[in-house]
Amino acid sequence: MSTAILMNDGLDPPTPAQQGSAQSQVATVQAAELQDGVLALREALEAGDVGHWSLDLASETLRTSVTCRAHYGRDPQEPFTYAQLLAGVHVDDRARRAAAVQASVEGGEDYKIDYRLFTPAGELRWINVRGRTQRDAQGKPLRMTGISQDITERMAEEGRRQALAEVSDRIRDLADPAELAYAAAEILGRHLQVSRAGYGLVDTFNETITIERDWNAPGIKTLAGVLRFRDYGSYIEPLKRGQTIVIADAEQDPMTADTADALKAISAQAFVNMPVNEEGGMVALLYLNHAERRVWHPADLELVREVAHRTCMAVERRRAEHRLRALTASLEHQVESRTRALLDTEEALRQAQKMEAVGQLTGGVAHDFNNLLTVIRSSTDLLGRPNLAPERRQRYVEAISETVNRATRLTGQLLAFARRQTLKPEAFDVGASVSAVIGMLHTLVGSRVHIDLQLQDEECFIHADPSQFDTALVNMAVNARDAMEGQGRVTIKVAKVDAIPGQQAAKGDFVAVSISDTGAGIDPGDLARIFEPFFTTKAFGEGTGLGLSQVFGFARQSGGDVQVRSDDGQGATFTLYLPSVQACAVAEGVVGELAQVSGGGVCVLVVEDNEEVGAFAAESLLELGYAPVWVRSAERALAELNLAPGRFDVVFSDVVMPGINGIELATRIGKLFPQLPVILTSGYSHVLEESGLAGFELLHKPYSVDQLSRVLGQAAKGRRQSSLL
Repeated sequence: MSTAILMNDGLDPPTPAQQGSAQSQVATVQAAELQDGVLALREALEAGDVGHWSLDLASETLRTSVTCRAHYGRDPQEPFTYAQLLAGVHVDDRARRAAAVQASVEGGEDYKIDYRLFTPAGELRWINVRGRTQRDAQGKPLRMTGISQDITERMAEEGRRQALAEVSDRIRDLADPAELAYAAAEILGRHLQVSRAGYGLVDTFNETITIERDWNAPGIKTLAGVLRFRDYGSYIEPLKRGQTIVIADAEQDPMTADTADALKAISAQAFVNMPVNEEGGMVALLYLNHAERRVWHPADLELVREVAHRTCMAVERRRAEHRLRALTASLEHQVESRTRALLDTEEALRQAQKMEAVGQLTGGVAHDFNNLLTVIRSSTDLLGRPNLAPERRQRYVEAISETVNRATRLTGQLLAFARRQTLKPEAFDVGASVSAVIGMLHTLVGSRVHIDLQLQDEECFIHADPSQFDTALVNMAVNARDAMEGQGRVTIKVAKVDAIPGQQAAKGDFVAVSISDTGAGIDPGDLARIFEPFFTTKAFGEGTGLGLSQVFGFARQSGGDVQVRSDDGQGATFTLYLPSVQACAVAEGVVGELAQVSGGGVCVLVVEDNEEVGAFAAESLLELGYAPVWVRSAERALAELNLAPGRFDVVFSDVVMPGINGIELATRIGKLFPQLPVILTSGYSHVLEESGLAGFELLHKPYSVDQLSRVLGQAAKGRRQSSLL
């Protein structure tokens, strides 16, 4: 009813009596409306689960609605004093709450605060409180009035999200399962504000739990160790069935009443034991202990359940990773051991094969050398016969000389096979060299093999050892013949290329000499070993596996390479790549005028530690008109030179000698006596293989008297010409 209805609708003003009656009616209406408003407000607050309260500041008399009392866990029919309210506030929030009350009473601020409290049943709740201070006309605070809300659910959900996020962050990078379980327990314990939190492994047969480490609030002792479940209650059977044990008060619960003292002694008057199950059985336990009775909120239990699940998964994942790493290490060790055993077996087999090949090689070389020695022995015997005709004597001498040349070629091939040959490079035309030996190749491969020679019109010059090049060409041709079983076509092609295929660093001009056959090709498994010394696919006694090794060694020593390409059933192509040089370089290798054979009194310092060779060299030089001085060591040679520096015209030294070798001697002489030429000689030396000639000229053993005289005479003549300049 509105006040307008109570007013007079006539034109005349109302009388005093009429005015008094109207005012009474308005007051009645206003009182009724106020009562209706209060009832409506009360219904609205209850519908919104909002409690209201008032506090008389002088008497501290607290008036609360039913809803407000329910927020604090109080019975609507029982008294609820201000002192009881203060006693229920969480100890950690009391100072903060008192400061907010004081700020409102003294400073006039609105009273706004969220704090925790324990209900009489021991349940922890979060309360949101809002209020204002009412004052009299002089500003004196009379009372505080306001509302309350239970925000436990909201705070629990926010805390749950934060706790789970922190758990995920902490356990992500932890590798140790024990550290991982402790981190989860610590976060759970701090968030739920319990006395203890931990994670332990359960032995269901012995009904024990093993705890490595647990989180404890200040003043609470650890339970680390092994505990028997039945010492603390009769709840082990439900645990085995997968049930979560929730105890609010050990003294009141039937499962723990008899062991309440034991539980209180370990600060576990209230606790939660949540089993972790795998494959139908309990394997671990996540537990929360509280030193006082406590009602566990459903949100708390849901959080514990989620943390238990995540912790179990993470712990088992880490343990599985540890087991996998251990298994991997074991497998790697086994694989390594077996691989080593296989490699040892393979190496032993390879060594056996090499020894077999060495035996074949030794037999072949012994056979060839014995034939050569037979010729030399027979010729020397015949030369010793009296009354030998001059023509016969000359024939036997020539036979010995030719046999020595053949023996020299044989040792040269052996050194080339072993990649130990000291090369004598010179510039020559590859096309001309191939054309020169094509006749010999026809003889080697036989009449049933057709040779197709393809040469470029332009000259292709290289700087290499001509004899070794010819040997490599012969070896590749013989290999092609054997691959075709003596019948087919061999194509020899000579061309210029600007790089070696597959070698980024090998850029420049090269001459490629390729030999292709029409055989069955090379098995892919043999391609990687085709150039290994002693490797052969031929039957026993048909080859030693040294021919292609010689080609490889010659190519690498000459600054090039050799490659093979083979298609199954379509033959193979071997290509020899050697660095190309300009045609004018040929002139540099040509000796214009040969030195005279006669020594002409040239003084030669002969350095040779071998008694027979040194004496023969000195005697030969003396016969040729030289003035030789023979010493047996490099040290003695340096002494002779220092004694009479201008006495000698040339030094002729062996390479292999005890103490100072020939290369070192020549180097020292070059520094002390720059104008004195040094000629080196050797049959083979690892020193030459490792360091080369260092710029000095080499005369290969065995050498003829004419070769020795020519080289020494040329060196002495060169020195005389340089001195005239």
